Amino acid sequence: MGNTDSKLNFRKAVIQLTTKTQPVEATDDAFWDQFWADTATTVQDVFALLPAAEIRAVREESPSNLATLCYKAVEKLVQGAESGCPTEKEKQIVLNCTRMLSRTLPYIFEDQDWRGFFWSTVPGAGRAGDEDEGARPLAESLLLAVADLLFCPDFTVQSHKKGRPDSIEDMQSLDSCEYIWEAGVGFAQSPPLNYIHDINRTELLRLLLTCFSEAMYLPPTSDNCILNPWVTFFCSTENRHALPLFTSLLNVVCAYDPVGYGIPYNHLLFSDYREQLVEQAVQILIVTLEHEGGQPYRPPSPSSMEDQDSVGPNNLFVNYLSRIHREEDYDFVLKGLARLLTNPLTQTYLPNSTKKIQFHQELLVLFWKLCDFNKKFLFFVLKSSDVLDILVPILYYLNDARADQSRVGLMHIGVFILLLLSGERNFGVRLNKPYSLHVTMDIPVFTGTHADLLIVVFHKIITSGHQRLQPLYDCLLTIVVNVSPYLKSLSMVAANKLLHLLEAFSTNWFLFSAPQNHHLVFFLLEAFNNIIQYQFDGNCNLVYAIIRKRNVFHQLANLPSDPTTIQKALQRKRKSPDAISRTSSQETVSMEGSRPAVPAEPGTLKASLVAMPGIDKLTEKSQVSEDGTMVTVPPTESPQTPEHSATAGTSDTESISGRDSEKVVTVLSWKSKLPLQTIMRLLQVLVPQVEKICIDKGLTDESEILKFLQHGTLVGLLPVPHPILIRKYQANAGTGMWFRTYMWGVIYLRNVDPPIWYDTDVRLFEIQKM
Repeated sequence: MGNTDSKLNFRKAVIQLTTKTQPVEATDDAFWDQFWADTATTVQDVFALLPAAEIRAVREESPSNLATLCYKAVEKLVQGAESGCPTEKEKQIVLNCTRMLSRTLPYIFEDQDWRGFFWSTVPGAGRAGDEDEGARPLAESLLLAVADLLFCPDFTVQSHKKGRPDSIEDMQSLDSCEYIWEAGVGFAQSPPLNYIHDINRTELLRLLLTCFSEAMYLPPTSDNCILNPWVTFFCSTENRHALPLFTSLLNVVCAYDPVGYGIPYNHLLFSDYREQLVEQAVQILIVTLEHEGGQPYRPPSPSSMEDQDSVGPNNLFVNYLSRIHREEDYDFVLKGLARLLTNPLTQTYLPNSTKKIQFHQELLVLFWKLCDFNKKFLFFVLKSSDVLDILVPILYYLNDARADQSRVGLMHIGVFILLLLSGERNFGVRLNKPYSLHVTMDIPVFTGTHADLLIVVFHKIITSGHQRLQPLYDCLLTIVVNVSPYLKSLSMVAANKLLHLLEAFSTNWFLFSAPQNHHLVFFLLEAFNNIIQYQFDGNCNLVYAIIRKRNVFHQLANLPSDPTTIQKALQRKRKSPDAISRTSSQETVSMEGSRPAVPAEPGTLKASLVAMPGIDKLTEKSQVSEDGTMVTVPPTESPQTPEHSATAGTSDTESISGRDSEKVVTVLSWKSKLPLQTIMRLLQVLVPQVEKICIDKGLTDESEILKFLQHGTLVGLLPVPHPILIRKYQANAGTGMWFRTYMWGVIYLRNVDPPIWYDTDVRLFEIQKM
């Protein structure tokens, strides 16, 4: 009954607040205490009992009351942080104020006139005799109080003073590094699980995330120099808990094991409070790890890693992340992320028996930031075949999301990560490990390596993904080119998939329909050349597939470039708008237990994304020299520099007669540069030999032909091997902004209970119903 009374009293207080047109004095504690001192409401109650329309009404009609409400709630948090919340009543007040602020902050951010409110100093906010504190903006007081409360003994951490209930730990002298939440990076003890502490931490982190979400209410800009003032202050030296908090968040995420003790259906028997904490922790991490001024931070050389106190970015979270350097810490982080990313893939004989986590998109962003800010971590990942434990789940998510337009952001982040990894030689080498897992994916059954898996999934994305993925084709094929010089033996399934893509991309109507479509053919030819010149011996399957499809290469060599043919090809394009022919893709039996990728359910919400830069802006070319080092190649006007964005080209109804001469010039400029010499030489040498064997021996069995090709050699017959060219990912303002919109879009859509930002006027992205 008490809880019903609480809700009733709280609702009465809200009604009083919204109907009072006269300002209520800040000293009227009897009025203000109704919101936090006399109630026991949950966060869901606060969201239900304080509707959006009423918060906006107070904001418009009695702004001073909303200002006082915020100021009083922050004041209570500051008092709680100073006293250490020794009583249950004080703990309850802190939680109630936390919920009130989580509810009201988005409505302050959505109004431009209010946005500076928390950054102003409130008159009389300083305590008597402490003038120094009095000058603090409200935002700073709030953030410091939350940081203190996250290490408050018997509230959010286990007290170290046992058996002496009268002894309260002094909050100001407390060393929070002794209270890190979980063992892992830089901390060895694992404190006992306490679900009350987990719940309280989750509530405070939710408020922190709400503070940081001011970024959602600013429109996207190409200039990535706009720093989030909340994040900047919280991750500065002003926050004495920055290091233990960063460590706590990272360790809580990487130590989490959703399967628990391996008891089937355990997640149906009891609530997992740790999961809610882990979700909030990973969201706080990805938001705080912001590039400074749009430029990525590059840490000094490893030799000076230890002595870095004076250098590095001002954002301490970025600084700490970039300075992790112990192998055992890298191992802990990598194994933790791999375990969580693999979790949704694990199938057991008992359906739904293991808990499936839902925060894989946030984990992918965290992995991205780790690799981007800490190059030593990236090299550690690539040093062993553990990188494959990250690769397989990424390919699974890409394949699973390819038909769902609401998950186009997930497709991008997965491809970005693979593009980043593919810029390093070790990634290509690791892909030669046999693929023996049986993840139920809707792809053809094959026997081969992780490279085969990558190619088969990429082929599936291109031939049966939705149209909005077309800008990613360049990225997908760039990854294939980057790894191609290291692939020792492609399976027949993967070889056929690559040839099918070449066939689809080299049809006249596709080549002429957009000015940059020929890049896809260039990428595929470059990949074939790399494999033939550097890995010929083990790749008889690919050589055989090239011989079987030799007409595709002959057609490319004799590509027409006269206006009449171009016009005919484009008219055909109008009749069949589908980019890639889906027919001759030789689909075979799909893996057992797999289900086809499905589009989003009607009514699904999705957040819009800013445009992604073209592949020429996303990457810079590096040449691999003979000793294996990389040399950056200065950009030139090559046929692979896109002249337009990935979706340019004539519209389906546009008149093309006026553009004929322009098209002819374009086609002639890149046609002469098609890198066909190596493949033409291979066909010239091998086709007559294969034909002769077939006639002499009456062969129709391809295994005999493969055996012949396996023992053949082209040494001395091919053109001199070209240097290996790698296109390495490079950060730029465009990708920085893309990440910001994607990350906040994910956070917006994932926080539905309570729905923190739902129906507020966010401007960083649009929320659309599918």
